[in-house]
Amino acid sequence: MAIKWEGVMPAVTTKFTTDDQLDLKMFQTNIEAQLDAGVNGIILGGTLGEASTLTYDEKRELTRFTKELVGTKVPVIMNIAEQTTKGAIKAAEIAEEDGASGLMMLPPMRYLADDRETTEYFRETAKSTSLPIMVYNNPIDYKIEVTLDMFEELLKEDNIQAVKESTRDISNVTRIINRFDDRLKILCGVDTLAMESMIMGANGWVAGLVCAFPKETVAIYKLVKAGRIKEALEIYRWFLPVLELDINPKLVQNIKLAEVATGIGTENVRAPRLPLAGEERKQVQAILDKAMATRPEITSEVLVS
Repeated sequence: MAIKWEGVMPAVTTKFTTDDQLDLKMFQTNIEAQLDAGVNGIILGGTLGEASTLTYDEKRELTRFTKELVGTKVPVIMNIAEQTTKGAIKAAEIAEEDGASGLMMLPPMRYLADDRETTEYFRETAKSTSLPIMVYNNPIDYKIEVTLDMFEELLKEDNIQAVKESTRDISNVTRIINRFDDRLKILCGVDTLAMESMIMGANGWVAGLVCAFPKETVAIYKLVKAGRIKEALEIYRWFLPVLELDINPKLVQNIKLAEVATGIGTENVRAPRLPLAGEERKQVQAILDKAMATRPEITSEVLVS
């Protein structure tokens, strides 16, 4: 399936049972809620998906199950976060075998690669697969920045097509557009900067809190793209305190608690993570309680526009 790198693409959480197995039943409930809201793709195995705790077999099961579930409705994108180029090439091969439509790729894990090494890591992996690739550029959390000069080299590979823009610098959206025009699609990867980034020209949003609030997330995207900024802003201002739960070391636990609030997830995480407790839990729950009490009504007119 060809990918249009645009719209809302949830970086979905991985659902676990109380005995730490994949909870495919609850996972299906969540994916169906995403599809009903009109998302444009499903991203598996990211930070929110607790990728570092998943086995290869679990990743394969998730990919195959999701592909079977969504069919041709939206692309299924597997995240690659490996320590070696060899490992990244193998992960891309497995994702393609299992039916993934595309890849999201982080720079090398653990080793702080320089510009030349990072560029070669992406290019060698791209050469090994026919799948389209979105580069995840997040120097704040992963300490490696993919610069515009590096993207100039990366775009020599036809299947490197998009960037998950998470530098936290909204002006970078304009820099990318000025440098590459439509050659490099831009999806904002920071929930609290998404609306601003899309107004500046980003093509879409790799979202986190969409896992709990799919209709609200899709509505903001569609309203912005329709030029209905005032309506989008009303939802966004309501949403912002919740979106801030995504820019936190406990983002997985935060978002899973939000999924409980909206009835499309559980709190189960994989150790060493533990569900929120004590004062920390009370603070997050208070944010969610207020959001649920004032939750805006999203009309079908907005979602189908």
